[in-house]
Amino acid sequence: MKIAIVCYPTFGGSGVVATMLGTALAHRGHEIHFVTYKMPVRLELLSQKIFFHEVNIEEYPLFHYQPYDLALSSKLVNVVQEHKIDVLHVHYAIPHAYAGYMAQQMLSDLGISLPMVTTLHGTDITLVGSHPGYKPSVTFSINNSDVVTSVSESLKQDTLDIFDIKKQIDVVPNFIDMSAYKTTFTDCDRSIMAFPEERIITHISNMRPVKRILDVVKIFEIIHKEVPSVLIMVGDGPERAMAEKYARENNLQVSIKWLGNSTEIDRILCFTDLFLLPSEKESFGLAALEAMANRTPVVSSNTGGLPEVNENGVTGFTSDVGAVEEMAQHAIHILKDDEVLDRFKKAAFAKAEQFDINLVIPQYEALYRKALQEK
Repeated sequence: MKIAIVCYPTFGGSGVVATMLGTALAHRGHEIHFVTYKMPVRLELLSQKIFFHEVNIEEYPLFHYQPYDLALSSKLVNVVQEHKIDVLHVHYAIPHAYAGYMAQQMLSDLGISLPMVTTLHGTDITLVGSHPGYKPSVTFSINNSDVVTSVSESLKQDTLDIFDIKKQIDVVPNFIDMSAYKTTFTDCDRSIMAFPEERIITHISNMRPVKRILDVVKIFEIIHKEVPSVLIMVGDGPERAMAEKYARENNLQVSIKWLGNSTEIDRILCFTDLFLLPSEKESFGLAALEAMANRTPVVSSNTGGLPEVNENGVTGFTSDVGAVEEMAQHAIHILKDDEVLDRFKKAAFAKAEQFDINLVIPQYEALYRKALQEK
């Protein structure tokens, strides 16, 4: 099949998943065309089956905000015509499914039928989509998609609760390529981050308010008093400055390493002992899954799709949002004893194997065939 994929080309989970999906589909013989405003961060154009088409947005003084959805829909029409695309797969309802629908209508006038698969990732539903100004557009875009998927059962239920949905929603979870984790990094040197007696704790996110970055630091503060440890903070965002200020005021700055955005996530996770994810909302929890694939147990909130990934008491622990003290005590329980830590590490890896990409990709292929048959 020739598949066009529309996604955000950023460090966020949806962009990473879409890029991994396209790369895996190319390895299985499909021709993949990424259509977005810049090269996705994890996309490697080292395949004859992968193509990138940049959406250029012209600056017009007439517009206060430049119309990306208009530029995207026009670009999709051109790509579909030029490359004979079979299926369109958009990640995020707004603006991507909306632009995809407009492209479908333009192509229909040209006698071209293009089925569209829409994958819901989270904030397009729980944050943007639920806003009164966007809710009608999101509802319309979902109901006019040929196939709709969500990355977790929790997100599916949120979508049904918030919107008047007439379409069936298929749950296809996010995934990970477990073949990349069968061996350890040859340069996985813990000494570059911590002393031998210290545990290494990591958090990775875009540091928006929903990630509760200050909770991460406060949880670490409690752990640090009981267990010699360091905290690695990966990512950047609006909540970082406040968390750094708290760390300085409480004499934690020496024990916290702020790395900013990084493309070496797996190298960082390979020497991590515990992953913290106390988010207010996670539709799936891809960061937790990546940690678990690196044999790292997770202490997280129990919100959204996280309990579907992080099994309480097995791969780590889940707690109510904001339960800083409880999360810290769970972390201490895991970190204080080598045998306990090793048991959680093994369980985390075993759970991650259930989300292997080779188990998930066939589900998408089946849905593409379904969309083609029904169009």
